[in-house]
Amino acid sequence: MKHLLKLLDLTGDEIIEILNLADQLKYELKHGIKHHHLEGKSLGMIFQKSSTRTRVSFETGMYQLGGQALFLSSNDLQIGRGEPVQDTARVLSRYLDGIMIRTFEQSEVEALAKYGSIPIINGLTDFCHPCQVLADLMTIREFKGRLDGLKMCFIGDGNNMMNSLIVGGLKTGMSVSVACPKDYQPPKEILEFAYESGRFEMFTDPMKAAENADVILTDVWASMGQEEEKAIREKAFAGYQVNAEMMKVANEGCMVLHCLPAHRGEEITEEVMEAHADEIFEEAENRLHAQKAVMVMLMK
Repeated sequence: MKHLLKLLDLTGDEIIEILNLADQLKYELKHGIKHHHLEGKSLGMIFQKSSTRTRVSFETGMYQLGGQALFLSSNDLQIGRGEPVQDTARVLSRYLDGIMIRTFEQSEVEALAKYGSIPIINGLTDFCHPCQVLADLMTIREFKGRLDGLKMCFIGDGNNMMNSLIVGGLKTGMSVSVACPKDYQPPKEILEFAYESGRFEMFTDPMKAAENADVILTDVWASMGQEEEKAIREKAFAGYQVNAEMMKVANEGCMVLHCLPAHRGEEITEEVMEAHADEIFEEAENRLHAQKAVMVMLMK
């Protein structure tokens, strides 16, 4: 593994290897065991999309690993003023030991990897969100003791979260069902991969998708950059709410996860959010541990 660009690039064994290391690093942190695997290393963090969890978890993670993280806003970089991404990649490769980028186009992440000579980590694009889904898988395994054979269900938009959850779930032996309106389905590339597995179903009826689920996940209906579509999306996603009625058709002990921020009363009710707060905020914490594992594997 040279980069983390998308989960489609990884094998199931590579994903499990990341999760195993994340578990180890989490244990060491909780028990005060120093793990300065990246002492003297520098991570550049390019943000063309703002973030709470991504910035804090990567910056803190690098500190705990003995290295340093540099926050690079697109407003402060020449890339934000028209410098080609290939030139930025070549220059930053001479200063840094790795780059994390949170941006819009997947092609920009791929170009950094193509033209740079250091590891590139996808902190989020419109196509996928691998770091978040590694944390999700880590959390599911923590609470359920396994991934293989479980049923994962995602309710909502065919967005970067759904794309990465489908791939990550299937590659680690889970069955996956999703529910989304007809006009908001995942891209062809993801669906072709999913249907080949024989363990994937897609519905427009969210209650059907949630039947016998071991874990239900959701996300906001309008992601960053889609704010102008909010009213249209609220109408399209009416009925795609994770609520008490939906939990009745899932398996007993079904988990609920949300990548946050959550819009309570829209994609998830206050009642369900609070009932599963332990799982959801453990998931948020696990961003730190999963990303530390990725950085160690790529940059050590």
